[in-house]
Amino acid sequence: MKLFGQLALVLGLLGTSLFATGADVALLHNGFSIRHERREVIGSVTRLYLGTDRDGYVDVPTVEIDGFEKDLSAPTGKVRPGSQSMNEVINSVSSRHHLDPDLINSVIHAESGFNPRAVSPKGAQGLMQLMPQTASRLGVTDSFDPGANVEGGTRYLRELLERYNFDLIKALAAYNAGPQRVEQYHGVPPYYETQAYVGRIIRDFNRKKLAERKAAALKTASYHKSPAPHALTAQPAAVSDTTQQASR
Repeated sequence: MKLFGQLALVLGLLGTSLFATGADVALLHNGFSIRHERREVIGSVTRLYLGTDRDGYVDVPTVEIDGFEKDLSAPTGKVRPGSQSMNEVINSVSSRHHLDPDLINSVIHAESGFNPRAVSPKGAQGLMQLMPQTASRLGVTDSFDPGANVEGGTRYLRELLERYNFDLIKALAAYNAGPQRVEQYHGVPPYYETQAYVGRIIRDFNRKKLAERKAAALKTASYHKSPAPHALTAQPAAVSDTTQQASR
C-alpha cells in the first residue's frame, strides 16, 4: 500500500515494535486524525492498521504524531435528521469521521448552498452534491436525504484526504473534478471551476477559523478586564459572597 509519509504527528515511543489493539485515534500535529484498529512502530514510522487485516494500513513518521486516544465516536450508520437541526447532523457526522464541522459546512455551502434538493447539470445531487455512482459506492440510497448525503459526502472527503496525505487542497480538487484529474495534473487541474471551487471553500473555512479566534481572544480579554470578585473589602459584600458560595 502507498506510503503516507507527509502527515504530521509526535509520540514518545521506543524504536521497537509495539502493538495497540482496539479502535484508537492517532492525533496528528496538523490537526487531522486517523482512526485505526491497531498500530506498530517500525523504525522511524508508526504503521496504523485501518482494519482487522494486515493489508490496509498507513505508515506515518512517528515524530509527526501528537498522541493517541480511544475512539469514542458513535458507530457509523445512517444519520436520521428528523429530530436534529442541520448543524447537529453536520456536527455528529463530522465527529464520526474526525473532521472539522466548519470544513463540512464550507463544502456544503459551496456545493449546494444548503439546498438538500439541489441537482447539478451533471447530475450531482443533494447537500454535498454526490454523483449517483459515488453515492452508490458509499452506500447512500437516497441522496436527497440530508443525513445520508452528509454522511456519504463527509466519508468521501475523508477518503480523499487520506489518499492525498491530508493535503486539503488536493482533496477538495478531487472532490470537485475527480481523483483522476488531480493525479493527471499532479495537483489542482487547470479548470477555472475547480480552482474557484477550492479557493471559495478555503476562504470560507479560514473566515470561520479567524472569527473563532477573534471571539476567543475577546472573551479572554474581557475576562482579564473584569474586576476580581473579592477585590472589595466592605464587610457586607464579603458576607454576601460567602453566603452565595456556600449555597452552591
